[in-house]
Amino acid sequence: MSAKRYENNAGVRRARRVRARVKASGMLRLSVFRSARHIYGQIIDDAKGETLACASSLDESIASGSNCSAAEAVGKLLAERAESAGIEQVAFDRGSFRYHGRVKAFAEGARSAGLKF
Repeated sequence: MSAKRYENNAGVRRARRVRARVKASGMLRLSVFRSARHIYGQIIDDAKGETLACASSLDESIASGSNCSAAEAVGKLLAERAESAGIEQVAFDRGSFRYHGRVKAFAEGARSAGLKF
């Protein structure tokens, strides 16, 4: 894929637009990535360039990997890890994914466990 064709890709444009808004807020960023089998989340401090907390459906405490209930469990697990790291509020970075299905379940799970965004 050529560079110009990559830049015009709708997913790349959407991710760039979402990430620009999130980074402009200056808050910690809760980034979510979903594949066909798993969902991953991490809290990133862009000023320092480091990951403060992370969770995925690959963790042993999560039973299954590719459904909404597993995504919600991963969100709750990440919120618990964030709370233990002293993080209360973040900005949600959905990347190129629509706020629907597993991404929405992940966000609702994190909110229900006390993370604010």
